[in-house]
Amino acid sequence: MALSWNEIKSRAIEFSKEWENETREDAEAKSFWDAFFNIFGMSRKRLASFEEPVKLLEKKTGYIDLFWKGNLIVEHKSAGKDLDAAYTQATDYFEGIKERDLPNYILVSDFQRFRLYDLETKTQTEFNLNDLVKHVRLFGFIAGYSKQEYKPEDPVNIKAAEKLGALYDSIAESGYGGHSLKMFLVRILFCLFADDTTIFNAGTFRHYIENKTNIDGTDLGGYLTILFQTLNTPVEKRQKTLDEDLFAFQYVNGGLFAENLPLPSFNRDMREKLIDACAFDWSKISPAIFGSMFQSVMDKSARRHLGAHYTSETNILKLIKP
Repeated sequence: MALSWNEIKSRAIEFSKEWENETREDAEAKSFWDAFFNIFGMSRKRLASFEEPVKLLEKKTGYIDLFWKGNLIVEHKSAGKDLDAAYTQATDYFEGIKERDLPNYILVSDFQRFRLYDLETKTQTEFNLNDLVKHVRLFGFIAGYSKQEYKPEDPVNIKAAEKLGALYDSIAESGYGGHSLKMFLVRILFCLFADDTTIFNAGTFRHYIENKTNIDGTDLGGYLTILFQTLNTPVEKRQKTLDEDLFAFQYVNGGLFAENLPLPSFNRDMREKLIDACAFDWSKISPAIFGSMFQSVMDKSARRHLGAHYTSETNILKLIKP
């Protein structure tokens, strides 16, 4: 579960004091960013990697200082270095990144200065380390907090249905169907939404899929089955020898994961479609339309009309939210 903003602000103040005199990029940059993610109660190791290799023009290889797929690129420099050049270097990596993994944010820093680029709103904010606490809400996406907007017939709903529909089609074509497929898809939809809305720690489900399973997908069904069993088990009743990545998932009551389903068999393409769905930002989707979304997923022709179900909810939320 996400930390409260009061706790995050307290940690931000402590972080600023601890790093106020640091200047050495090579010596301390990795420790700096590990500590930065900890402000938000998140393990950097579970979300982002250091020195991520990407292919550039002329078959050259670049290395991203810190990369959180689909969310954030960090380019770090020594104190006093040009942050404009750091931003340009970060954008140069885009050509070597899969579309689903392109970031929403670029953050450049030299320890004492931060500059955050929001690529969706096309805005940038620069501030000094000692002012981090004043701007810490800009980084709410790290903790799992999301910006909330209500748009009539939002095309994002259609895109979400298409992502889920592509996964549904590929699993159905494999011969896995009926009640088992519907129940399986509901569970996947829950995990996708939980991954982006602080029910799980941000990115936990995607990390589990990408880092535990083979790229050919042959073991994915087994790993999902173990995950579903874990989600159905209270933390205090889990085996002490359980994989630490599974311990990162919260217990989900209500019986959603109680039924034993047949083990689905995946291949490379099916695994890729699941990761594509994971890369989508499900925090933009209101749970109130999940019923409509789920029904539309079963019917290809209905997927592009999903936005029509959203208008009345928009007006209702505008009325009751205040």
